[in-house]
Amino acid sequence: MTKIALLGAGGKMGLRLARNLQGTSYSVDHVEVSEEGRQRLVEAMGLHCVEQAEALANADVVIMAVPDSLIGKIAHTFIDQLRPNTAVIMLDAAAPYAGELPQRSDISYFVTHPCHPPIFNDEKDDEARHDFFGGIKAKQHIVCALMQGPEEHYARCEDIARTIFKPVMRSHRCTLENLAYLEPALSETVGATLCLALRDARDEAVRRGVPEQAATDFILGHLNVELAIAFEIFPEGRFSDGALYAISKAKSKIFRDGWLDKVFSPEEVRQSVHEICNPPATG
Repeated sequence: MTKIALLGAGGKMGLRLARNLQGTSYSVDHVEVSEEGRQRLVEAMGLHCVEQAEALANADVVIMAVPDSLIGKIAHTFIDQLRPNTAVIMLDAAAPYAGELPQRSDISYFVTHPCHPPIFNDEKDDEARHDFFGGIKAKQHIVCALMQGPEEHYARCEDIARTIFKPVMRSHRCTLENLAYLEPALSETVGATLCLALRDARDEAVRRGVPEQAATDFILGHLNVELAIAFEIFPEGRFSDGALYAISKAKSKIFRDGWLDKVFSPEEVRQSVHEICNPPATG
């Protein structure tokens, strides 16, 4: 039986993972440093924590359900306590891609991340349709990368990834660099930024007199069909001549020339993950 040490088990992500690991074939030691997090585990699932040193000494696999900015820092504190051939699973590519992990050649590093439930899906019940993050009821895809370690550890860690993010549809094997291009570059630098820009545009329409609910319903409905056309989910769909004209005029107003090369340049992505792991001082 594979023994897992789940670090950060009482946090927001840790609780999600603990729930999905409960009742499976895995034996899990739950580790949580905060008293508040320990109490959450007891109240939510009746689970009690063990001391980190004990969990790490017995672990075949360590899952780090901790904030992105702390992954490298925490890994440095326990790396010497792991047995050879232990696999360390991280849930974000920032720290690994930024070179924040400690050097140790006789363990495996594996990175996985959920794609989150897709906009276009076949979910039937309300609980699944409102599971926007995934890992509860809604089906989702995941991405995985074996950063270092023997090939047989990929299958072991991927199976765990499918369990902690279940229900999972496709599992995509990627490189660590691929994962960094997916997040932060594609999903956050571009995707989240454009989402907030859309909200700002909705707010501007409201400021100019459009009823807020009308503006919200209008843009969300149009995005449904526009995304379906753009990503070829709706193959017979076409942008109208008017829409194509508006798009051609708008691109130069909204986007700078060469913005894709800038966002996805290796230097820009490395700088982004470095700052995620080491946030610049403010004030």
